[in-house]
Amino acid sequence: MLAARPKTLPAAAAPVVLGSACAFAAGSFRLGPALAALAGALLIQVATNFANDVADFERGTDTEARLGPLRVTQAGLLTARQVRLGVAAAFLLASLAGAYLIAVAGWPVAAIGVASILAGLAYSNGPFPLSHHGIGEPFVMAFFGFAAVAGTAYVQALSVPISAWWGGLVAGALTTAILVVNNTRDHATDRAAGRSTLPARLGRRAGVAEFAAFLVLGHAGTLAMVATGAAPLWSLAALLTAPLAWRLWSALARSDDGPTGNRVLAGTGALLLLHCLLVSAGLAAGRLAAP
Repeated sequence: MLAARPKTLPAAAAPVVLGSACAFAAGSFRLGPALAALAGALLIQVATNFANDVADFERGTDTEARLGPLRVTQAGLLTARQVRLGVAAAFLLASLAGAYLIAVAGWPVAAIGVASILAGLAYSNGPFPLSHHGIGEPFVMAFFGFAAVAGTAYVQALSVPISAWWGGLVAGALTTAILVVNNTRDHATDRAAGRSTLPARLGRRAGVAEFAAFLVLGHAGTLAMVATGAAPLWSLAALLTAPLAWRLWSALARSDDGPTGNRVLAGTGALLLLHCLLVSAGLAAGRLAAP
C-alpha cells in the first residue's frame, strides 16, 4: 500500500471520471467500459509508482535525505525483486482490463494502452528516464490529460466529443501540477542526484512559478470549456476550487520543508479530483436538464 502511493491515485481516477461525464453528456455513457477504464488507469498508475520506487532507489535518487513520503525499496521494506514483481502483476491486471476495452472499442485502445505502459516504465527506467531528464510534464499532460479523458470517452462513445479534448487540458494541467509540487519539494536532492527538473536546474522559485502556471491553466481550461459551449454553465462550479488552489500555492511559496510539500502534494491531488468532479457534475446536469 505504501508503494502504491494512494494519495497519487486521484491523478488516475479523476480523468476517467471526467471522460465518462463527457460520454454521458454526449448520450453515450456505458458502465462496463467506464469501470474497465477506471481499473486500467488505476493499475497503470500503481505499476508506475512501483517502477519509480525501485528505479529511483537503484539510481541513487532516493536516499535517507529524501523529504517526500516513505519509499519502500529505499527503506528496506521490500526488495527490488519484490517490487518488480508488483510492477509485472499490476501491468498484467491492467492488460486484462485493456483486453476487454479492445474488444469493445478496437485498435485505438490497444495503441493508447501500450503507449501508456511504455511511458509508465520510461518515467524512471531505461536508458533515458523521463523524470531524470526533467521532461515529465509533457508526458503527464499527454497521458493523464488528453489520452485519459479522450480515451475514456472514446471507449464509450466510439468517438471523442469536443468536451473531452477540453477536459483533457483541464485534467492534464492539474495533474501536472502534482508532478511540479513533487519536483519543487525535492529540488535540492534531485540536483544532488543529477536530475534536470525545472526546479533542480533553475531553483525552487521556478518550481513555485511553474506550479502557479499549471493551476491557472487548469482553471482557465474549464472557463474556456464553458465559453466555447463544450460544457454547460453548470460546470463553472468547478471554479470554486480556485481559493483552494491559491492556498496550496501560497503554502508552497512560503515554506521549503518536506512536511509542507507533502501536504501540498496531497492537497493538489484533492484539488484535481474535486475540480474534475465538479466539471463532471456540470456536464451531467446539463444533459439531464436538456429537453
